[in-house]
Amino acid sequence: MSRFALIDCNNFYAACERVFNPALEKKPVVVLSNNDGCIIARSNEAKALGVKMGEPLHQCLNLIKKHGVHVFSSNFPLYGDMSRRVMEILSKFTPDMEIYSIDEAFLDLDGIDADLTEYGMTIREAVKRGTHIPVSVGIGPSKTLAKAAGKIAKKVPAHKGVFDISDRIEESLADVDIEDIWGIGRQHTKFLKRHGIMTALDLMKAPDEWVRKHMAVTGLRTVMELRGISCIPLDEAEQPKKTIICSRSFGRKVYAIEELQEAASAYISRAAEKLRAQDSAASFVQVMLMEFPFNNGYPRTHICSANIPVATAYTPDLIRYAHALLRRIYRRGPAYRKVGVMLSGIVKRGQVQMNLFHASREGEKEIALMKTMDEINQRWGRGTIIHGASGFSRPWWMRQTRRSARFTTSWSELPVVKA
Repeated sequence: MSRFALIDCNNFYAACERVFNPALEKKPVVVLSNNDGCIIARSNEAKALGVKMGEPLHQCLNLIKKHGVHVFSSNFPLYGDMSRRVMEILSKFTPDMEIYSIDEAFLDLDGIDADLTEYGMTIREAVKRGTHIPVSVGIGPSKTLAKAAGKIAKKVPAHKGVFDISDRIEESLADVDIEDIWGIGRQHTKFLKRHGIMTALDLMKAPDEWVRKHMAVTGLRTVMELRGISCIPLDEAEQPKKTIICSRSFGRKVYAIEELQEAASAYISRAAEKLRAQDSAASFVQVMLMEFPFNNGYPRTHICSANIPVATAYTPDLIRYAHALLRRIYRRGPAYRKVGVMLSGIVKRGQVQMNLFHASREGEKEIALMKTMDEINQRWGRGTIIHGASGFSRPWWMRQTRRSARFTTSWSELPVVKA
């Protein structure tokens, strides 16, 4: 029988803020979205106070002030680096691992000759010791059951953060709501509840023919997983992205095309960096420009796109395309709130189709230049070297008035220890 473990970092963003600020332990903490708009992460203490996920900050300021909730702007460089450290530790416990998200990973525990609950405790202690990030460990004969076990490990303090569901599947699934099953979305949840299926156990016992008829093969696969039959293997190799999007709202209203071009350049540079990281090139680029709402109406969005004759990952060329597209859709007068760029038509860099009428502008020197820039920025922190077209002062940059220091990715923001 297969054995999987789902490692889930508890309240990950809030936990990252606590790593370098121990005074936040057992204090309510929330993390905000871009431009300090909405709440995207909460500590257990903040949840207990009634702070809601996705709630706009201005709507809960009274609650935050009353209870002394600590509020932070999102600090994705810190969160990404802490995630990398967690995954490095997890990789030492099994040769087969799937990084599922920034704060979750599946481990294949087949062949582990040990009590799996104790092994889960060892994993949990190693991550806590190495990163100070608390995790929950769910263990089961399928990935879906491991997910369910992880939720139980979080909710029931008696399990001390680790729960193996293998020998008590039916008993455990009776307490798992249907909406908490991995792979069951909102529409399926509504449908199943209309038919009296309220828990994971109810779905597990549903007839195969009925499930296949109403939920297709993917629904039947979920049912099989709930029965302990592994149908979803580990996806060990991260699949290259077919589309790369980079988009941010501005910290203030922007009117001038020069500032819009800076923003588009910065975003296309980041998208190109992601493109090269997966050894790919793009043959299609799109630019989106959004106005501020007026007269209580919906914001107008302008979109322009172009095919690239020879797929490329060379940032200067992509910037030129982005600027040309931006000039087509820009109108003097309106205030703009957001620029976004999208790269698609993505192919492997070694499989780029040449064009008889358009020579490739990405030769050996250009490839070496981009590789050097990426390596410097990876080693010394993102933004160490930038393209001049991206601007330097960036007055349009999103608001992050409550951001903590980038303790692990910026030399100028390293923590200071006083002995």
